[in-house]
Amino acid sequence: MAVLFGLGLWIVVSPARHGDLPALREGARTVDVRIGNARGVLEAVGSGEQATYRILWRDGEVGEAFDARSLDHDFGRGAADRILDDADNPLFRILSITSWSGIVWVLVGFLGQALFFARMAVQWIVSEREKRSVVPRIFWVFSLAGALMLFAYFAWRRDIIGILGQTTGIVIYARNLRLITKEARRQSAKTTA
Repeated sequence: MAVLFGLGLWIVVSPARHGDLPALREGARTVDVRIGNARGVLEAVGSGEQATYRILWRDGEVGEAFDARSLDHDFGRGAADRILDDADNPLFRILSITSWSGIVWVLVGFLGQALFFARMAVQWIVSEREKRSVVPRIFWVFSLAGALMLFAYFAWRRDIIGILGQTTGIVIYARNLRLITKEARRQSAKTTA
């Protein structure tokens, strides 16, 4: 499991993640760029008024170099600072976020994933104690809570695959909890009658 996690982390933070781009200039910093369906990076070399910029597209096209004044003209005053301020932040790169407020949503996603892990751990522990496969009610509670959190996280990410993946689970987990509650009521009614 640790090896698989390490592989995934390496894929996310690897410098080779921009391997399909034209060669960068020496000392360049990059920020991902997406305009419509086109993707690439804004390359920055130097700093302040001496900095020059280029846009490198994934299809191999390279825009002409331009200076900070051109960047400010096209994208508003202080564009270079706004765009590049947190570009070197490794936490932002690893979590694929653009602002500190994104950390809240990432925490929602992590907590949802932790609940998914916890449900399996609880089910395993209960089954080992009983010496048979048992799915306790808390399994379904953790499943529903985790799925709702992951649904919210994927909606924030605008990730349709994640949203679809959680949608059916939410319905199934809620239904199982409803069935368990109905069964408990029936059992309670039998014992009081």
